[in-house]
Amino acid sequence: MASRLVRRTAIAAGIALVAGLGLGFAAGKPVDPTDILPARQLPADLCARLGDVSSLLPKASNGAAPKLVKTGSTAIRCSVKADEAAQTTYSSATLEVLITPYGGKDAGAGNPPLKPDQVARQTFDRRAMKPDPDRSTAKLETRSGAGGESWTATVVEVHADVIVQVDYTAQPIAQAAAKSAALVIADRAIWESQ
Repeated sequence: MASRLVRRTAIAAGIALVAGLGLGFAAGKPVDPTDILPARQLPADLCARLGDVSSLLPKASNGAAPKLVKTGSTAIRCSVKADEAAQTTYSSATLEVLITPYGGKDAGAGNPPLKPDQVARQTFDRRAMKPDPDRSTAKLETRSGAGGESWTATVVEVHADVIVQVDYTAQPIAQAAAKSAALVIADRAIWESQ
């Protein structure tokens, strides 16, 4: 009786082993973490590379030229603000540029890992913004502020493994000028991040 129990247990264990190996091959082997590419390092002087943005901002009453301030190391944010209180006229502007490089991602057992550019494109496609009709790599949104003289333009653009988001708000400004300025800065950030 005991030998039958041992034999049945051994047979059941053998069947479970064969079934487990079969399922393992069907599902594919797990991805080795070393196969997943990390996000690349952006240039440390990226904000400085964006160049002079003073033409997008009103001149301060003290005549000082505004400069982009950098924060972050992996994803880099460059920002500058011209407050209304520091101006001789009723004007103000803010500019924020966020540059994010993407790394690879595990796509699940049996699938090769996603490449950084695939992850960036998926993230871009999930953004709930209208695509720019002139560019397949950009999404654009404009919002009006007080009295239609203040506009905010937001541009999200993808190139390879990098997504750039530009938020530009100014008053007084025309909608087309705000949109054009945000697109130019987004293009410059994409170019300088390569």
